[in-house]
Amino acid sequence: MRIIVYGSLRRKQGNSHWMTNAMLLGECELEGYEMYDLGHFPAVVPGEGKVFCEVYRINSSILAELDELKSNSKDYRRELIQTPFGSAWIYIYLYSVDSLPRIKCGDWLKRDQECSE
Repeated sequence: MRIIVYGSLRRKQGNSHWMTNAMLLGECELEGYEMYDLGHFPAVVPGEGKVFCEVYRINSSILAELDELKSNSKDYRRELIQTPFGSAWIYIYLYSVDSLPRIKCGDWLKRDQECSE
């Protein structure tokens, strides 16, 4: 199975240690999604933009750990979508993003540069 990561789980980010036993398949841009800044991590929702992400091959124990990590906040749901590397799970933010700053370039690593509203 595969997982899409777009924020703090990406390489060299604060939660990347969760991906230690995962195999990076590659990077891609997902069309039809928007990214918003929640402070220490991003929110991704369906929308008009694109999101830069990494896709990993994972096993069921890694998925269970990530589900537990995400369920602690109760802010995300996991959905299966298509990527250039095949179908993969992505965590979608559940709440309104109306008052949040959008990261227009869709890249969490560039959020402090000239790509935010």
